[in-house]
Amino acid sequence: MSQQHSNVAFQVMWNRLISVVEEQAQALVRTAFSTSVREAGDLSAGVYDTQGQMLAQAVTGTPGHVNAMADAVAHFIRRIGRQNIFEGDIYITNDPWEGTGHLHDITMVTPSFHKGVLVGFFACTAHVVDIGGRGFGADAHSVYEEGLYIPIMKFAVRGEVDETLTRIIRGNVREPDQLIGDIYALATCNEIGHRRLIDMMEEFALDDLGGIAAFILDNSRRATLQAIAALPRKEAQGEMTVDGFDTPITLKVKVTVKSDRILTDFTGTSGVDKKGINCPLVYAKAYACYALKVAIAPDIPNNAASLAPFEVTAPENTIVNAVHPAPVALRHIVGHFVPDVVFDAFDKIVPGLVPAEGAGCLCNFQLSLRPRTDAPAPPDARRVEVLTFNSGGSGARPEHDGLNATAFPSGVMTMPIEATEHAGPVIIWRKELRPDSGGAGRTRGGLGQYMEVGAMDGHEFDIQAMFDRGAHPARGRRGGAAGAPTTIAQDDGTTMRVKGKQFVPHGRKVLMAFPGGAGYGDPSKRDPAAVKRDLARGYISAEAAASDYGLSDADIAAVQDAIAKGQEI
Repeated sequence: MSQQHSNVAFQVMWNRLISVVEEQAQALVRTAFSTSVREAGDLSAGVYDTQGQMLAQAVTGTPGHVNAMADAVAHFIRRIGRQNIFEGDIYITNDPWEGTGHLHDITMVTPSFHKGVLVGFFACTAHVVDIGGRGFGADAHSVYEEGLYIPIMKFAVRGEVDETLTRIIRGNVREPDQLIGDIYALATCNEIGHRRLIDMMEEFALDDLGGIAAFILDNSRRATLQAIAALPRKEAQGEMTVDGFDTPITLKVKVTVKSDRILTDFTGTSGVDKKGINCPLVYAKAYACYALKVAIAPDIPNNAASLAPFEVTAPENTIVNAVHPAPVALRHIVGHFVPDVVFDAFDKIVPGLVPAEGAGCLCNFQLSLRPRTDAPAPPDARRVEVLTFNSGGSGARPEHDGLNATAFPSGVMTMPIEATEHAGPVIIWRKELRPDSGGAGRTRGGLGQYMEVGAMDGHEFDIQAMFDRGAHPARGRRGGAAGAPTTIAQDDGTTMRVKGKQFVPHGRKVLMAFPGGAGYGDPSKRDPAAVKRDLARGYISAEAAASDYGLSDADIAAVQDAIAKGQEI
């Protein structure tokens, strides 16, 4: 075969590998028990060579999972030992520092054998609703309180599941059937990936993945280095402050562009917090790499070589490099802000490329429902854990408005109301876009949303709030205005905190307003037609159209008249 034909064949195989891991991920979505996986897509899937280098990742999934999981398989190989890797094995962990950052993520790795020889590994990760301990939230003071820890170990040995391990897991969690179901779904999706890989290897008469691995990694490394080489050799600093738990957190970063790599240093960032919002370096690194990669090399597939030139450092015991036994359950809150602070620095190196700040962290909450205790409860009242993923608005981009109620940088989907209500005795009374929450600008920030939640009659609940942006809304870029902040209160006016477990008595609702993304550029430069369109769609009020964008009374009246007549704007 000629070199040209060889490269064409390798490109076909590379595309096939990406399809294989996407099918792997979709198998997990279809078979998972937890709504966080099935409805939100909070997962990752990938294929690795025999050295533990990631060759391809699924499109479905989150950067935090997949970029952190990129480092995980090497830990599995080291802990299990190559001499102990057998056909039919399945490995498991939820180690925050050797997995994806907290105990609520289960990572499973399966060795892939072809004709009796190890040819690679498949790995996948999923967020589970409950792992025991205090439950999903920020209230713990150490990782020991946050749930059951599963070290890197064998879930199955030569095809035989470790029933002792499954009994230990079942005995330590609130939703044992759901969790064991998710673990089997993870194992199954790796098996799907393995089968498709073997089909491909037989089709192309491959005995191993050495040739295709070299092709993928060499081309990815070369393309990434070319993108970096095109950047100016500069360094810049970024900084931002967010709510934290009891005290604000400051993230500081210095981004340095070298000829063959980009250095990202978080020296000066706030120290480890007493509560569970700390972030292991593996997760902070995942989002720092993601931010730079989407800025300069978005079209290069994600793998070990395309990630390698992005070097991330942070002093130990800063909140982005929390070490054991720091509490880390809500590590995503800090991790999801990492791209915004990296963008703050990178905007000074390459202006006009990165977006304004957005909501950042997901607007998640978990409800622990139980029969009411203030009066006799109906016989059908029950205990159940319900987790729901929601999003504020993303920041405005240089040439496009921010996306409404869209998770950036995590990329997970907002859960449908029906799925949340099906999971337990929960009622979502309101879920709609929040007008005027997107920061004004030449391009407008994405809108946040309103949510009102309560329990069915006969139940009370604790809500685990996992929000931010209450006192520190998203900041505009290059003259854009800030987005609206987060608010949370009970329907009787009782104020609530943006983080932590809080009791909600029988009959009460929780009213939440999630933050908007910030605007980009001078609002006076916004296209008047875009302002009129926003007004017609209800994204902004007449007052905001006038005060933020200078729309005249006559134009506002014309828009309102057209709406009344059912005409398009």
